Amino acid sequence: MAKKLTARLNKNSLEFPREARRSLRPSYDPEAFGRWSEQFARFLGTARFLVYMSVFVLVWVTWNALAPDNLRWDHYPFIFLTLLLSLQASYAAPLILLAQNRQADRDRIQANEDRDRDERNMADTEYLTRELASLRTAIGDVATRDYLRTELADAMDELLSKLKDKK
Repeated sequence: MAKKLTARLNKNSLEFPREARRSLRPSYDPEAFGRWSEQFARFLGTARFLVYMSVFVLVWVTWNALAPDNLRWDHYPFIFLTLLLSLQASYAAPLILLAQNRQADRDRIQANEDRDRDERNMADTEYLTRELASLRTAIGDVATRDYLRTELADAMDELLSKLKDKK
């Protein structure tokens, strides 16, 4: 009984991680899938993709229009080609939306960082403006060379006039 209790306590202890449970659901890395969807969406937006797709459709239509009847796999209304293009579009649209959502998230984060940086720059500018104003005020209170010369000249004139008055 004591062994079972000890085993149960050790099994439920927080000191050890739980064993991973197996699941029938497939697991995937959402970040890796998102990066892949962005690469796919970037490829769909290139001229290379348009050229590849145009060549593919042109070869498909040409082969199924001009090849002998026994070698054609998709006759005139090209139903199978339409199915393939619809399938490609049905997968491309959600992947493009996923890539756009990820880009919108990055743009939102970048905008927040820009806003924070702008606020810091504004605070720094206001601080420097205040410092400059205080320096101007302090300089206004400092005696300049010309001010000292005029004060000394006035004092000298006053002393000379007092000396002349005493004589």
